[in-house]
Amino acid sequence: MELYLAFAITTATFALIPGPAMLYAAARTLAGGRRAGLMASLGLHLGGYVHVIAAAAGLALLFHAVPPLFTAMKLAGAAYLVWLGLSLFRDRDNTKRPTLVPLSVERAFVQSIVVEVLNPKTAIFFLAFLPQFVDASASLPVWAQLFLLGTIVNLTFSAVDIVCVLFASAVMSKLQRSRRSQRIMQRIGGSMLVALGARLAFGDR
Repeated sequence: MELYLAFAITTATFALIPGPAMLYAAARTLAGGRRAGLMASLGLHLGGYVHVIAAAAGLALLFHAVPPLFTAMKLAGAAYLVWLGLSLFRDRDNTKRPTLVPLSVERAFVQSIVVEVLNPKTAIFFLAFLPQFVDASASLPVWAQLFLLGTIVNLTFSAVDIVCVLFASAVMSKLQRSRRSQRIMQRIGGSMLVALGARLAFGDR
């Protein structure tokens, strides 16, 4: 119980620290509204399971064993974030629509899955964090413990992302009547995505 209590406290602490996923969900909300933000959070959550499964199966070790693979995936994810951010500056039609069409929401969902899957730092985080709370003498096999712990982490992080989406949506609703304010929020969202891409590309491994 002491081990799992430490896990719960540490997970909650990490979840409350502003990170790329949290800021990405908020940026998507500022750029496209609450539905887009919630779908982005769902996409990030589902994409996170790719890394949970990889960590449980031991595949995340490839990122340590093959540095070029880490670098390639890191740059691909960074380029994708920058592209998404710049696309918000080019799309001027969003200021004319109070709500998103279904295609825009679906696009936010799909793009968010891709963003999370292409983030190698998520895989490294799970690989470094989860084994500290695995009990080799437990009745569950190690891979099952890793999967269970990873699922709890993913759910906790997603809950915080949703709170950020709701907060960003509340801020945006107050500015919804002003087309200029909507455009400013869209540019802020795009800037956040570009900044996240730059951080992913040039940040320390």
